Amino acid sequence: MGLTTKPLDADTWVDFERLVQAHDGVWGGCWCLGFHEEGANGVHSPDQRRALKRARVLEGRAHAALVYDGEQCVGWCQFGPTDELPRIKHQKAYRAGLQHPPDWRITCFFVGRIHRHMGVADVALGGALDEIARLGGGLVESYPEDTSGRKVSGSFLHNATVAMFERRGFVRDRRIGTHRWVVTRRVG
Repeated sequence: MGLTTKPLDADTWVDFERLVQAHDGVWGGCWCLGFHEEGANGVHSPDQRRALKRARVLEGRAHAALVYDGEQCVGWCQFGPTDELPRIKHQKAYRAGLQHPPDWRITCFFVGRIHRHMGVADVALGGALDEIARLGGGLVESYPEDTSGRKVSGSFLHNATVAMFERRGFVRDRRIGTHRWVVTRRVG
């Protein structure tokens, strides 16, 4: 498989949209809007979420590294500045240990059904880091799960694993959930 990445933008929206629609809006119609300010569950219908996400993309207020297998979009990694993605999980524990806010957040991954367990998330993370560097770099933070010593369903790993991030040079900063960590890396 020759996987490549492209940024989510007006030109690639249709590829992103096709993958999301093929998976019933992803996680019950999320449209990868859940970490944006207006993304709270139960507030907007899936069609409204699609329209809100599309508007963000067309305005340059939504970032992701899309992964392609040939011409087909097969997954992504969402990232953005902290003000673009304010709605992270474990807010209370996160804020309690916050020293300095990051410049960038990586908030979620998605891989299409038939491409799972093929390294797509790792390629997506690499693409996101490349895009962050292209956009000026800085401190990057994410919130993956530590799966060492236990079996976890991939459906619960919307932010991937600590091990994958550590392979890409991230270090553990602090725990914010039973198995969830803040990991950081400076990209320049």
